[in-house]
Amino acid sequence: MRTFSDNAAARRGVLRSLIPAPSPEPGFRPAARFPAALLPWSWAAAFFFLYATVAVRRHVLMRTTGYDLGIFEQAVRAYSQLRSPVVPLRGDHFNLLGDHFHPALAVLAPLYRLWPSPVCLLLAQSALLALAAVPLVRWAHRDLGRRPAHVVAIGYGLSWGIASAAAFDFHEVALAVPLVSFALEALGRRRWVTAVVWAAPLVLIKEDLGLTLAALGVYVAWKGPRRLGIVAAATGLLASAIEIKLLLPAFNPAGGYAHGENLAEGSHSSLLTTVAFAPLDALRPDIKAMTLILVFAPSALLALRSPLSLIAVPTLTWRMLSQNGFHWGTAFHYSAVLMPVVLAGFIDTLRQWRGSDHPLTHRHLRASLVTVLAVTVVMLPSFPLAQLAQRATWHTTPHIRAARALLAQIPDGVTVAASNRLVPQLTSRCQVVLFPTFPVGSRLYEYDTGKLPRPTAEWIIHDSRAPEAWPYKTGHWPYPPEQQTAELNEAQRGYGYERVDRRDGITLLRLRRAARH
Repeated sequence: MRTFSDNAAARRGVLRSLIPAPSPEPGFRPAARFPAALLPWSWAAAFFFLYATVAVRRHVLMRTTGYDLGIFEQAVRAYSQLRSPVVPLRGDHFNLLGDHFHPALAVLAPLYRLWPSPVCLLLAQSALLALAAVPLVRWAHRDLGRRPAHVVAIGYGLSWGIASAAAFDFHEVALAVPLVSFALEALGRRRWVTAVVWAAPLVLIKEDLGLTLAALGVYVAWKGPRRLGIVAAATGLLASAIEIKLLLPAFNPAGGYAHGENLAEGSHSSLLTTVAFAPLDALRPDIKAMTLILVFAPSALLALRSPLSLIAVPTLTWRMLSQNGFHWGTAFHYSAVLMPVVLAGFIDTLRQWRGSDHPLTHRHLRASLVTVLAVTVVMLPSFPLAQLAQRATWHTTPHIRAARALLAQIPDGVTVAASNRLVPQLTSRCQVVLFPTFPVGSRLYEYDTGKLPRPTAEWIIHDSRAPEAWPYKTGHWPYPPEQQTAELNEAQRGYGYERVDRRDGITLLRLRRAARH
């Protein structure tokens, strides 16, 4: 039975159909909706500009370091010249494949051959980190809508894990971040084979990333085709085992795994007690628990509700059980590969909620998006992207100008021993090692070595006033300032070096011709 209101609504509908819509005024054009296909790439372009600006400005201000930008430039430079990646900064005749297993670095060689500069690597890293936003934003837009896609883009692109990687030199893990991101998108679309194909190259980027492939395989076996998942998991585990037990010791001049000490038994007396206390050790000291919370903070902890978060377990496990304190915190590049996992878990959680019939579903979705934005904004000032808002980032000091003047006096093609922050200013045109000598005998974690070997480079450039710059508290790594000054004096008194110039605490020495024979 039709009611009066039904009849009235019907009459209004008929009238609207009879009245023509008003024509737009001359010259008026309706606002065009931004193409959905361009949305992820637009965010990626914006993030590339942001990361590149931070990275290049840090390099111009001599805040980059020999450990690690100089090391990776020497390796990629060798690849570009079709040589094995022997890196003088890492030790005499040291093949960098004996440090970490990352043959995938060779893909950057053609680019470096065209532009032999550390800036080339910094821009490549910026592009790789930005590229990882594309599959995440695309997935969010397809399954959740335009506004959630913007939130996912901001949550990933401004996350502290990505910011820390973008602002600290160059690292091979940048190659892994977009691969993990594309693999996670494929998992979200239940394209199991595609996900495994995207993740498979991880074993060529770093020896521990085979475990990430294994975790992804376990997820595939759980949610998708079991045989494919088992094969992927077994491949990842086998690859990591072969690299750590066979390949890395074979390339390392000292034999063994260069970073094996980080996973030693520590303070426990046996392997059994180490395993028994592992859950407690993963949370002690307190910085570990804080880092675990901060890893998932970009998703407002909602990623923990998604089984995709299990793919982060291998990386978090080895970091929390490591004996190296650098692995426990939020500085450096160690969390970059985790950020796509966290945002993918966030997308997956919201997608599950969106399919729910609960009356509060839409309220939960809106609250989650607002919370992620709020967390991102609150955390942003504490991490490196905030440097763009600091006046010092855009100011070239007299100390930097003095350093450039002295560096310009060093001829191309010579051997140079340089302070850590001066190394990457020279690695594209000289053969560079650290001054004072480090590491001794390729032993990376030994700092108390007594008397250091005498320098043999033709030139020495030393900065006694290296500024404090994130992520290091002091610019005098790897030895205390007093020891570095003593080694500089000894080079002049006993090793045959003469002073060429000195400005603003920076000293340039050259080996006398008589001392070269």
